Amino acid sequence: MSEKTRRDFLKSSTAAALGMHLGAANAFAPIAKTATSNAGHSASATLAVKKGLVINMLSAKMSYADRFKLARDAGFEVVQALTTPDERAAEEIQKAAASAGIHIDSVMNMAHWDYPLSSSDPAVVEKSMDGMRTSLHNAKLWGSDAVLLVPAVVNAGTPYRDAWTRSQKQIRELLPLAEELKIVIAIEEVWNKFLLSPLEMATYISEFKSPWVRAWFDAGNVVLYGYPQDWIRTLGSQIYKVHLKDFKRGKNSYSWANLGDGDIDWRAVRAAFLDVGYSGSVIAELEAGDETYLKDVSRRIDKLLIAGA
Repeated sequence: MSEKTRRDFLKSSTAAALGMHLGAANAFAPIAKTATSNAGHSASATLAVKKGLVINMLSAKMSYADRFKLARDAGFEVVQALTTPDERAAEEIQKAAASAGIHIDSVMNMAHWDYPLSSSDPAVVEKSMDGMRTSLHNAKLWGSDAVLLVPAVVNAGTPYRDAWTRSQKQIRELLPLAEELKIVIAIEEVWNKFLLSPLEMATYISEFKSPWVRAWFDAGNVVLYGYPQDWIRTLGSQIYKVHLKDFKRGKNSYSWANLGDGDIDWRAVRAAFLDVGYSGSVIAELEAGDETYLKDVSRRIDKLLIAGA
């Protein structure tokens, strides 16, 4: 993989094609707390979640203290931070968040694109494992309860089945540390030609038989080949954290959009979250911007998802 940030990768990638899964239809495990109807929910029901944003939405030109204060003033309760190998920088982040009165909810692992767990090269895999170990220790220091992990990348040199088995093997090696630190490894679906349906993702996670492996669901990532509300009901109680972004499809193009400006049916998404009893955090993953923009994003989350319009 070229050296791109995760967000740049999402922007520049083409959508993963449908098809190719393990084929074991009888392996799809039923997920608890799912539903097929939202008829029992009042339009005024409040979704009890914590509202947050990815730290990349805050200008890197600002100090950590100012960034966290801006997030709090814009109406956010939590922030998702990035893997930080430098111990001094990690401690600075911890102190800045505490000073601003905002919680670091989770860590976005940063090693899995350039160094995927699914690689056939042991040196690449070890770099990926080091990145996850650092992320797990960051989470412990910051009082977070989850690390986001993109588990595998399918490409010309990595068949789908190998991506599945190799990544699971490495994640199982991380489980003792995750359990010791009490940090969930949250698996995200993304444009990596892997976990292309909610059934596959549910099966992949359930095969660990561990409470320390759950799902990080991204509402925007599935729009090209699915419906967020379907994924939510299928994954059900496996969902531990959520990313929010929107997506706009044109006749011959597609692009990311601000929440509510794309093709996602947010009423259906909200109803699905209510159906499965989701009560974790919802973290915006959008472009960076000033306080006016961030306050608008915060209001959109309130309107579209939390309170419901």
